[in-house]
Amino acid sequence: MSSGIKTFELDDLKRILKEGVGADESVDLEGDILDVDFEALGYESLAMLETGTRIEREFGVVLTDETLTETATPRRLIEAVNVQLRSVPTV
Repeated sequence: MSSGIKTFELDDLKRILKEGVGADESVDLEGDILDVDFEALGYESLAMLETGTRIEREFGVVLTDETLTETATPRRLIEAVNVQLRSVPTV
């Protein structure tokens, strides 16, 4: 049974990172990356702002620049997006 609330998952983040910013061939997004810093994955602050914009458009949430710069790992960003998704009214 579905609750009707959309969720943001690691696969969504990987896809958006690859589509929007691209992935350096040396970056392995297929491993266990949940707790790896975005900088260690090769994504600097500008790349994360672009990623945030794509997440906002696709998932209908608002992420502040502060949220994007303070969520240093995929796990923290996924959690922040899901908090926003839970606060978005369903139609």
